[in-house]
Amino acid sequence: MDEMRPTSGAAAHLGLASLFPTGLQAVYGECRRLYPDQVNPLQVTAIVKYWLGGPDPLDYISMYRNVGCVAQDVQEHWHYISMGLSDLYGDNRVHEFTGTDGPSGFGFELTFRLKREAGETAPPTWPAELMQGLARYVFQSENTFCSGDHISWHSPLDNSESRIQHMLLTDDPQMQPVLTPFGQVSFLQIVGVCTEELQAAQQWNGQGILDLLRGVHLAGGPWLVTDMRRGETIFEIDPHLQQERVEKGIETDGSNLSGVSAKCVWDDLSRPPEDEDDSRSICIGSQPRRLSDKDTEQIREALRKGLEINSKAVLPPIGVQRQNHDRPQQSLGHLQTQQASRSRKDSLESESSAAIVPHELVRTRQLESVHLKFNQESGTLLPLCLRGRLLHGRHFTYKSINGDTAITFVSTGVEGAFATEEHPYAAHGPWLQILLTEEFVEQMLGELQDLSSREETKLPKEYSWPEKKLKISVLPDSAFDSPLQ
Repeated sequence: MDEMRPTSGAAAHLGLASLFPTGLQAVYGECRRLYPDQVNPLQVTAIVKYWLGGPDPLDYISMYRNVGCVAQDVQEHWHYISMGLSDLYGDNRVHEFTGTDGPSGFGFELTFRLKREAGETAPPTWPAELMQGLARYVFQSENTFCSGDHISWHSPLDNSESRIQHMLLTDDPQMQPVLTPFGQVSFLQIVGVCTEELQAAQQWNGQGILDLLRGVHLAGGPWLVTDMRRGETIFEIDPHLQQERVEKGIETDGSNLSGVSAKCVWDDLSRPPEDEDDSRSICIGSQPRRLSDKDTEQIREALRKGLEINSKAVLPPIGVQRQNHDRPQQSLGHLQTQQASRSRKDSLESESSAAIVPHELVRTRQLESVHLKFNQESGTLLPLCLRGRLLHGRHFTYKSINGDTAITFVSTGVEGAFATEEHPYAAHGPWLQILLTEEFVEQMLGELQDLSSREETKLPKEYSWPEKKLKISVLPDSAFDSPLQ
C-alpha cells in the first residue's frame, strides 16, 4: 500500500517552483523552517495517489528527528507531518478550490510526536498508517478535526499491548499556520492517550485534559510527545488530578463536548412500523428522501461549532458554509474503530441518491413517542450528555456514522430548536430533536447511572419512561450492521 522512501525527488524540486505544486511548497516551507538541516527527510508516500484511485488520501508523510528542548524538559522524538488534507495542487483533483481567504482543502494537516527509543536510528512507520486512517475518516465523513477533539480508537495505536489506545488533538506547539495560494493551513497534533484519559476528556473537555498531560513529564510534557510504553495514566501518576481538577471542572464548567459521530438510530413509536413514511426514509414517489444539503450542513455545524452563541445556546442558521474554524470552546468526539479503506468516491453521495427531495417539501413533524437506540460506547455518553450538557443549558448531538440519522438533545435554554416543551419530540426528516426539562434530566440521570460504570455491561439494556413516552435501548454493535440503521 505504502512505501518508505527518501524525499530526494520531491525536495530537489523545491528550486523548480514551476514544476512543484505551490500548496505542497507552502507545507514543505514550514517544515524546512523548523528543520533546516533535514532537507531530505524520510517519507512514507502513497504508491497510487488518491486522485488516481488509490486508497490513501495523504500523498506524503514526512518524518523528522526532533532533538527536543532541554530547557523545557522535552525529550528527543520523531515528528511526523502529513501532506494531503490541505489542497496541495489547486486544480480540483482532490479538493475544490474556494479561494485564498478560507481553508485550503480541509484546512489542516496532521502531525504526531513519538518518543525516540534508545538505539533507534530510523523512525517507525506505523504512525503513517494511523494518520492515513484518520485522513480516510475525514474524507469519507467530511467531519473536520479541531484542537480539543477526541478520537476513540479502541486498539493500541501501534498494534502492540500498549495502554495508549485513543487520541486527542491539539495545535502543534512548533508548526505555525501557513497561508497558501489555495487557502489557510493549520497543523493539528495527534496525542496518544489511555482509556481513562479519553473518558475524562469526554466528561469534561479535551483542552483541560491536554493541559493536565502537558504538566506531567511522563505523559507527554509541554510538547505532548506520545510514549507508547507509558504504563500509567495521569490519574495513577497523580491521584489528586481526578478529584481536584476533573471533577471540579465538570461541576463548574460542564462538558464542552457538543456531539459525537456514533452508532445510533431512532424510531417513531407513535406510528405503525409498516408505514412507508418512517423515521429514517420519507418516500415521495419512488425516491427515498435523504437529509437535504441544508439539514446536513446544520447538523455538521452543530457538531463542529456547538450551539453556544453570545450568552445563550442557539441553533446555528441553516445553510452555513461547510468549513468553520471558529470553534473556540466546543469539541467533537469521533467514536470509531479501525477505519475502513473505502475511497472518497464510495463514501460520498452516489448517483442514485442525487434526486434529493427539495428542502421545502420536508415538513417538521411532532412525535408522540420515540425509541432511541445506541451502541454501548454511545450509550455510556448519555450521562455526560445529561449532566455535562443539558443541566448547563446546552445541547448534545449524536450523528450516525452508518447513515443520515441524527439525534439532538436540547435543554429548555436552547433557542432555535424545532422541539418545544409542548412538543418535546420533533423530527425534520431523519433528524430528531428531543427537548428535556431539568426535572426530567435529573430523573433520567438516576436511572441511567449504571451506564457510567467502566465495567463491561451486559447487553441489551432497556430504559423506559412510559409517562414521557420515551424508550432507550443500548444494543451490541452487531445491531447496527444493517445499512438501513
